[in-house]
Amino acid sequence: MLTNLNRMEGQEDLRIVEHLDMQKLPESVQQMLSLASTPEERDIILIATLAAASACVPNLYFTYGPTGKKYYANLQCFILAAAASGKGIANQALEMARVIDEQYPLLIAGDSTLAAFYKALEEQGGVGYMHESEGSVITDIWRTSAANYNTALRKAAEHEPISRNRVKDASEIKNPRLSMLLTGTFGQYKALVPSVENGYFSRLLTVVIKGTNPFDKRYVSSRGGQSAIPRIIGQKLLRTYEALMNAGECEWSLTDAQKERLGEHLETEYGTLIGLLGENFHSAVIRMAVQIERIAMILTAMRGDLSLTSQAHDKETRVQQREKNEDMPDNIRDKGQNYATSGDKNIAEVHNTIFCADEDYETAEMIGNKLLMHLAAAYRMIDGDAQDVVPEIKPIDQRTILLNLLPEEFESKLLIAEAQSQGIPQSTVMRWCGQWIDRGILCRPSYGHYKKIA
Repeated sequence: MLTNLNRMEGQEDLRIVEHLDMQKLPESVQQMLSLASTPEERDIILIATLAAASACVPNLYFTYGPTGKKYYANLQCFILAAAASGKGIANQALEMARVIDEQYPLLIAGDSTLAAFYKALEEQGGVGYMHESEGSVITDIWRTSAANYNTALRKAAEHEPISRNRVKDASEIKNPRLSMLLTGTFGQYKALVPSVENGYFSRLLTVVIKGTNPFDKRYVSSRGGQSAIPRIIGQKLLRTYEALMNAGECEWSLTDAQKERLGEHLETEYGTLIGLLGENFHSAVIRMAVQIERIAMILTAMRGDLSLTSQAHDKETRVQQREKNEDMPDNIRDKGQNYATSGDKNIAEVHNTIFCADEDYETAEMIGNKLLMHLAAAYRMIDGDAQDVVPEIKPIDQRTILLNLLPEEFESKLLIAEAQSQGIPQSTVMRWCGQWIDRGILCRPSYGHYKKIA
């Protein structure tokens, strides 16, 4: 089934870690990545680490959208790969989560009926981490209850109440916070996500590993057994977990500049995929904004000392707060209130908000970019390229005119601006751009950057 990807980018274009600045990653993430030996393994263990860590960040949340809805760190991920593709390395992240589970119940077995899944989640206060690397284990369960599991996982992804009503009992999990990592084949993936219209498709982070790795002599024999790195990092996460549990709910936030950048990103760069794949992909694009914020929040937590990242990174924010403080009456300012008077004072102490570090936002944005490409690959596999059949809105000669007006190398912003000047809708021109790439007229050296092929 993986051959359905033959018109998407190659695996080298889907790679994630090689596009990241390693120096900007938290030390714990760098250590986990050191366990991998191939680009595919590095991508797998990155996503597995983020998924497992997302279950170990209690009480930290951000608000999103006009209603100010609360979102927690929990990620739900599926690594879609063939046998012998290196996905087994994801189990290293499970060892990291086991450290927390030994002190605080966290793990939920993948080999669970829907009733057992509900019961475990209820008993753990709506919090849990499901990690299953053997696709055959979950296939039998989902064969009879995939649709019901799909609904429960979809609601958990949005922290929406999950209720059940049986003859003997009724219950409701009001604020489910479930993290999950599954690995399996396309058939197992499609059992959970039967169509692109299914609401869970846009909520499930999907990583597609197309190729298989050559035989690795490391698996012939080894000394010392299981690496100690995951448990060492697990101990660090345990300290963060306990600190957050003791502190109660705490808000995390992007800075104003980061929020503006994320909005611009959705409007321009992501338009490429909407134009290429159609409006059914729109929800995946919009929801990726939430996933990017979740990833950035996890990176903040994985640095361990939250106070180091709780200082606002927006100088304007600090100046405004200082001016506000200077305008306060002496009888208020002198009562020991936690108002910031300089950049040395944590802004978090003013309004209990932890701000995202710029390096964590940049890392999360890049990961989100690549995860959208992976989701697009999964989209094509499920949809069978049905979205390619789209009526032409403008005649072919107008496409040629537009292409000739563009320089040899250009950004998506220039493409969209030039098209709009000619009255061509953004969705149409981005679809044309995808067709030019398919036909070998253009190539995409990097996300949002295009080059004509002579």
